Amino acid sequence: MLKLLTHISRVLVGLLFIYSGFVKLVDPIGSQYKFEEYFSADVLNLEFLIPVALAFSVLLIVTELVLGVMLLVGYKPKFTVWSLFGLNLIFLFLTWYSYAYNKVTDCGCFGDAIKLTPKETFYKNIIFMVFIIILIVGVRFIRPLMSKKIASYATFGSVVISLLIAFYVLNHLPIIDFRAYAVGTNIEEGMMFGPNGEEPKIHDFEIGTGEGDMMEEMLSQDKALLVLMTTVKKVNKEGLKAVSEVAAKAQQNGYKVYVLSSAEMVFDANYGETAKLDAFKKEYNLPYTFGSCDEKAIKTAVRANPGIIAVHKGIIAAKYNWNDADELEF
Repeated sequence: MLKLLTHISRVLVGLLFIYSGFVKLVDPIGSQYKFEEYFSADVLNLEFLIPVALAFSVLLIVTELVLGVMLLVGYKPKFTVWSLFGLNLIFLFLTWYSYAYNKVTDCGCFGDAIKLTPKETFYKNIIFMVFIIILIVGVRFIRPLMSKKIASYATFGSVVISLLIAFYVLNHLPIIDFRAYAVGTNIEEGMMFGPNGEEPKIHDFEIGTGEGDMMEEMLSQDKALLVLMTTVKKVNKEGLKAVSEVAAKAQQNGYKVYVLSSAEMVFDANYGETAKLDAFKKEYNLPYTFGSCDEKAIKTAVRANPGIIAVHKGIIAAKYNWNDADELEF
């Protein structure tokens, strides 16, 4: 009986950790944002860890996926099951904290692929802790599927492939976009409430100016280009130069260009204090409509700082990291 339960647990836990790791691996910046929330002053008050949130995220994601592979192929079973126990203990604490104190209401356990409430995630981790304890008790029944050599190759191969995927998406964009701003999305429809009163998938997305929200104007354009950056302080300055060149070409080819940022100077400009904004526009050759937008909405829309989104008649036609901005087709 224990042997059967061990094999069932091995498959369930292995596949879950591989899936959970993969959906986060294709978008590690999303996990970075989640850990930044956990490390913030009003949650765990570990702000000194915020600068290493990305590195921590990648390490945890790769570890999660590789441990799932190790469990399935039967590589170093004792090390694997105890490592899974420790990792799930971390997840259990974080989800308990979210559930008990209503903090970080979406823990991102499955990235943006599957949304669970803190309560659902907490109980999910309790259930999987039971399966992991079964694995610990029945660890003697876990054997390599083929041979130790092949199991080791599969393990090290998963490490290399995971790191290569992480490197790629950090320099471009997520391989799979699970968010509400995926290519092909009708922005206006995404901002509407569902038939049963469900919250809009796209919210807090605006182009706030001194003349009001320019979002409706942008959506009416045949071709619009959104240049997005979280804040002026955090934006990649080299990236701004690359994006400004593409924006200039886009404008020459009939695009209406808008720049969205949560930067303080944009808010200042809304109240007539334009000196800083004018200087910024001149320095980076961005003589376009600047609008304020919620920082979280910008981070959700594009995983790049800066990034660009091409919108054709209200529909997202293309998205690029600044590294790939010159791939925009005019």
